[in-house]
Formats: sequence, C-alpha cells, structure tokens
Amino acid sequence: MTTEHPSPPTYEPARDDAVVVQDMVRWLERAVIDLNLCPFAKGVHTKGQIHYVVSHADDARGLLQDLQRELEALAEAPAEQRDTTLLMAPLAMADFLDFNDFLELADELVEAMDLAGILQVASFHPQFQFAGTQPDDVGNATNRAPYPTLHLLREESIDRAVEAFPEAEEIFERNIEVLEKLGADGWKALDVGARCPVHHNAPSSNGGGKA
Repeated sequence: MTTEHPSPPTYEPARDDAVVVQDMVRWLERAVIDLNLCPFAKGVHTKGQIHYVVSHADDARGLLQDLQRELEALAEAPAEQRDTTLLMAPLAMADFLDFNDFLELADELVEAMDLAGILQVASFHPQFQFAGTQPDDVGNATNRAPYPTLHLLREESIDRAVEAFPEAEEIFERNIEVLEKLGADGWKALDVGARCPVHHNAPSSNGGGKA
C-alpha cells in the first residue's frame, strides 16, 4: 500500500501577490510609520506615491532582471506620481547572507545603468542582522520586513527629506532606542514579522546573517 503525500502548495500570483502587498502595507503602517522609524515614509504613503511590485523570481538572475525593469520604470516616471518603489521577492533570497551578497550586484546594476546619483537601492529582509549583533537583538527589526525587499529611492527625494529633517543622521540611534523600549514582545504584537512565501500566516525563522 502506497502512502500518498499531499503536493506542496503553489504560489498563485493573482491571489498571493495581493497578500504580499497587504503584508507590506501593514508593516509600513504599523512599524515604519506608527513607530516613526522613517519620518519621510508617511508623506509618500499618504499621497499614494509608493509603487509596490511583487517579483516572481526564485533566483538572483531573475531578481536582477526585475530590478533592472523597475529601476528603468522609476527613472522614467514623474516623481509626483511614483516617488519610490518597493520590490518584494517572496520566492527568492530566503537566506540573508545570499541577499546581502546580492546587494553588491544591485549597486553594480545602478552604476551600469548610469543611474548612480539619481537612484539608489536600499534593502529590508526578514532575517536582517547588523554586524556585531545577535539574531534576536530587537534592534535588527529596524531593517526587517515580511519579505526580502529592495527599496528603490530617488536621490533628490532623499536630499529634500534630509533638508526638511536636519536630525536625519540621528534616526538610526533613535530607532534602536525605540525598538529596545518596545521589546521583542512588543514587536511581535505588531504582527508585521516574516512571512512564508506561500503560507502567509506562518512566520519563518530568523537567521543569523550579518550586514
């Protein structure tokens, strides 16, 4: 008698892409905006100037192709309509060390496209870990999002934001203080943690990569 094993769940773009975006918006509203981890985020969110894109890539090559497409699109779009882009990769780069290595390719791509000084790529990852910290240090949550994410930013927008917020250089230290005061339980209660690419309500484990 043979035992039948259920087939693994598959990713259904029409349905699951919407869930990925919903998870990211919840993270943006509950963590980034409500905790004021980035004082510049509320304005672009309120104005609908954040473009959310879900990559279906499952490896570095595919993600790099999607990144190139979105860099081109952001560079060509009017800033008042699309100020920034969040490119989420729920099927790729589950390991933070791999993702960290990929960021070098992302920077090289910006240079190769002659977009240095115009656009830049920041990043978030469910397992993000600053060098010299422990995986469970709550301060790492400043750069943790539900999915591996590339944040495409306009240099001009960054310059304007820094000019309007002279204390910008102090944001990192303030964020660490906010999260340490919130604590691991408080962060968990926000329900904005790592998501499995298919079982979106099941948290994945946080790894120990280093930035």
